[in-house]
Amino acid sequence: MTESRGTIRVLSHESKALEGNPLGDPHKRNLPVYLPPGYDGKAGNSYPVVFLLSGFTGRGSMMLNESAFAPNIAERLDILIEKRQIIPMIAVLPDCFTRFGGSQYINSTATGRYEDYITLELVPFVDENFRTIPDRRSRAVAGKSSGGYGALILAMRHAEMFGYAASIAGDCYFEVGYKPDIKKAFRAIAGDPLRLVRKFWDEEESKGGNDFDGLNVIGMASCYSPNPDSDIGFDLPFDLATGEIREDVWARWLEQDPVHLAEDHADALRSIELLYIEAGKSDEFGLDIGARVLSKRLSELGIKHIHKEFEGGHFNINHRYNYALEAISKAMGR
Repeated sequence: MTESRGTIRVLSHESKALEGNPLGDPHKRNLPVYLPPGYDGKAGNSYPVVFLLSGFTGRGSMMLNESAFAPNIAERLDILIEKRQIIPMIAVLPDCFTRFGGSQYINSTATGRYEDYITLELVPFVDENFRTIPDRRSRAVAGKSSGGYGALILAMRHAEMFGYAASIAGDCYFEVGYKPDIKKAFRAIAGDPLRLVRKFWDEEESKGGNDFDGLNVIGMASCYSPNPDSDIGFDLPFDLATGEIREDVWARWLEQDPVHLAEDHADALRSIELLYIEAGKSDEFGLDIGARVLSKRLSELGIKHIHKEFEGGHFNINHRYNYALEAISKAMGR
């Protein structure tokens, strides 16, 4: 009888890259890894790997949470493999959560070295501990929302490591994706960013209104505009007293926008086997517009890619992993 379910192994990894990070976040973290059906019974087989990156305020283990009406990521992979919609593959679910809600999977003096954590530590760690095919043509990175942003950034900066990248509603074209929410963030922060962060960590305090918008801008600022000379470790893109846009800080945010980064990393993007970008037609953060703008920029640069739109918004779209994983599997050609 053919084994129809994969297994989850949870490894403990002690990170040198995250040790002594400025927020005091744990440098020893659990790393859930999905092993496809048959992995334990086929000692000679090696498998391709996909790193799946969670969205803002998420961590990899949350992708394994049970849901009343939809499969979690392990169940989803089981179904796709059983139906032969994708090839058997190993899936890695990193934990890159921070006290401010997320790392955007990049290095920052305000949060820590999360890009190094993945590329310098987790990739070789997974290759050492599992029967992977340790080659860029057998290694993919994919994610949704902030995870989609991380997939784009890692593909641009580490094409020698990731041969395939898929972004589902990934953050891009910041003028539309972030700037409209600055007014809401200004009201929620009310002059004290760390007070709002503490509010999220106090389970007895109710959160609502513009609070999440405020936390989101804080989280992004900690990644895009770190400032070790600031009392809070980063610069916000607006004046705390008036809400006026700080153009110098905003310019630093744009330097981290995939739309603006594409040209500098064009050769790397041309070298990868698959670049898959999609977003819902009614995305609440305008990331469908962002995906369109990014797709246009990629086309202008002669970078092959797949751009899709689907019916839906930014939330409750985990089913879109099916399409991203299918695209990755097809591109791997096995």
